[in-house]
Amino acid sequence: MNNILVINTGSSSFKFQLIQMPTEKVLASGLVERIGQKKSEIHFTSERYSGSQEQDVPNHSVALKEVTNLLMDPEKGVIENSSDITAMGHRVVHGGTAFSETTVINDKVKQEIKSLFSLAPLHNPPNLTGIEVAEDVFPDAKQVAVFDTTFHSSIPAKAYKYAIPNKLTEENDIRLYGFHGTSHKYVSEKAIEKLGRSGSKIISVHLGNGCSITAVENGKSVDHSMGFTPRSGLIMGTRSGDIDPSVIFHLVDELGYSLNEVNELLTKKSGMLGLTGFSDLRDIEIEAQKGNRECKLALEMNAYRIKKYIGSYVAVMNGLDLLVFTAGIGENSSTMRNLICENMDFLGIELDPGKNDIRSKENRTISSEFSKVMVMVIPTNEELEIARQVDKLV
Repeated sequence: MNNILVINTGSSSFKFQLIQMPTEKVLASGLVERIGQKKSEIHFTSERYSGSQEQDVPNHSVALKEVTNLLMDPEKGVIENSSDITAMGHRVVHGGTAFSETTVINDKVKQEIKSLFSLAPLHNPPNLTGIEVAEDVFPDAKQVAVFDTTFHSSIPAKAYKYAIPNKLTEENDIRLYGFHGTSHKYVSEKAIEKLGRSGSKIISVHLGNGCSITAVENGKSVDHSMGFTPRSGLIMGTRSGDIDPSVIFHLVDELGYSLNEVNELLTKKSGMLGLTGFSDLRDIEIEAQKGNRECKLALEMNAYRIKKYIGSYVAVMNGLDLLVFTAGIGENSSTMRNLICENMDFLGIELDPGKNDIRSKENRTISSEFSKVMVMVIPTNEELEIARQVDKLV
């Protein structure tokens, strides 16, 4: 048996699961959310304890140390010391062209991850921090990196190339990479199981603080909303998503912004935060219900952008069998799912309002009996997908 501790470090969250392989038994799991904000929350569940606590968690390094303390706590934890962990699986967002498969971490791998900081500034830095802290806390465990970009290596050149000079593309690896790969891979495989056939056309919508959408044909990623970095595509918590590049030149040339200020603006001060003053969709939905016009419009804009991508991917695949919603917002916000799917009957998408309103941690169908396209909510389990890949490697 291998005890694999999976670390999934997001831009403002830290998810973890301690999984016994190959039985896939979850010994402990939890989430540290709203990292860096005033009220961070730590949720921890094991066979001996389940609870939450509020405390100051200023960064991802502190988050991992707090989780480690809980795992080894005499009353709440499930391990006695660090040697009980066989291996650790780390979600790493950007692998560039250097990594096309799951990889054992060494100094060279860490340097490659660091070299990609500029392409995933919200993710690769905390990903590397998690690795470095884990090496200190669990020195006997094998450290393994699982890259978001791997699942999207099947995207064809007509979709991943940009219309810039070929020399730039070839010499500098400028292309669409795609992200949230472990999530899209996990839920699309569950969707294929539900359909019961190998030939399938699926759109996977991953909605969290970071958001992306993938066209999956016959189990392979064929197009994806994020591109060279995880900033393009859908509107996100603090990221702008798609924007006319001329806006950047206007900010610099006409409004006096520096390039660093533009980078900060589009990465950390835009998206839902820039539109509403809130980065958490739960807060935005509450404000919208109170009549806040900016929050209402932001929700409509978010849904509108997703609709556009769904329509384009239906065209690319010449059809759609199943639409999947996943991740924190996709799984829990009936409001967003309704806004996205309303007035989509031309494409054969129709929700059952009652089913859509049900909250559950189980896979569930929320489309009506008259919908030509099946619509499902499939809770993602990136941690299990990572554990499977780590166990296979080690």
